[in-house]
Amino acid sequence: MICEIYDSCGGCTYRDKQYEQYCQEKFEKFKKTISQIGFDDVNINKPHFIPDGCRRRATFAFEYKKKQLVMGFNEQSSHKIIDVKKCPLLTPTLNNILPFLKQLIEAICSEPYLVKKGKKNISQYITEGDIFVCEASNGLDVVLEYDAPIELNHRMIIFEMVSSQNSIIRISHRKSAFSDAETIMEKSRPYVKIGKYEVYIPAGTFLQPSQEGQETLSNLILKYFENIKGNIADLFCGVGTFSYILAQNDKVKITAVDSSKQLLGGFQDSVNKNQITNIKIINKNLFKYPFDESELKEFNAILFDPPRAGAKAVCEKIASSQYKLDVLVAVSCNPDTFINDAKILISGGYKLNEVTFVDQFIYSNHSELLAFFTKE
Repeated sequence: MICEIYDSCGGCTYRDKQYEQYCQEKFEKFKKTISQIGFDDVNINKPHFIPDGCRRRATFAFEYKKKQLVMGFNEQSSHKIIDVKKCPLLTPTLNNILPFLKQLIEAICSEPYLVKKGKKNISQYITEGDIFVCEASNGLDVVLEYDAPIELNHRMIIFEMVSSQNSIIRISHRKSAFSDAETIMEKSRPYVKIGKYEVYIPAGTFLQPSQEGQETLSNLILKYFENIKGNIADLFCGVGTFSYILAQNDKVKITAVDSSKQLLGGFQDSVNKNQITNIKIINKNLFKYPFDESELKEFNAILFDPPRAGAKAVCEKIASSQYKLDVLVAVSCNPDTFINDAKILISGGYKLNEVTFVDQFIYSNHSELLAFFTKE
């Protein structure tokens, strides 16, 4: 699909290529990266390419100066904002809401908020920030992010404007990406469909970029864990995307681990709502405190899906343990750090059987993969 701003936006580096050429070149590059592991018997499966129009979440930057609003994506390696009217990556629902979101931000930025300086109240205006949009299964979840209070005049603007937008079911505000979001208006609690469960999501939560990509990864995971009985650890579990899929098998028990209290809080609420009895949730920083020998021996299999930095500490503990797992499955959004993790596991007595390339980031440099290990 043609994009008028791809060359200035920088998000889709290879959009100038024909789709077939792009797919071939990216898969060849991926295979070359995987070859660094140094084993010729690794099976690289048929790749999965997630097409345009599937991205269900996005963060837009905005700037309001001289009564002019610019809202879109940051130019590559720059703080300059490229104004975005529509993006071919996004779902139709996200693209359709962009004009309204611009009107909403413009209305909020036009109204002052008060800052107390000494004995006086000084009027200030919002000039920059971000807006996060996620398409849940039942509507859009929107988070306004800027370092200013939400005062009554801003709340009234949000209430009046969002009330007429049926597609937006919740809107929240937070001062930064690391602060808690305050719900301003909630018509219905957003949820995503994972397997047979309706999973409530916290405001601004991390999800797989697309429903299609999530289902592709989930189907592969189900295949590899099909014959596993007993205990499975889901490390770096996030909102529990893969735990829900695995928990559909009542012959296993899942221990889901992550360091984010906010994500795990929503995860626990959803587990309770769905009355799932075979998921236990643990809050733990796996970078600092990976499972030790006494913990690892409790599990028959492990799934891990770390951030881009990889899971070096976790893999070192697994590799050095005398207890060898029946199955190890790694999901990675960074093939380069995966190579390091894979070499650690192989040195510890595990065999890398299969790797599957899942391209959730069409026309970009980013790649995602799923790898299947077994004990030698």
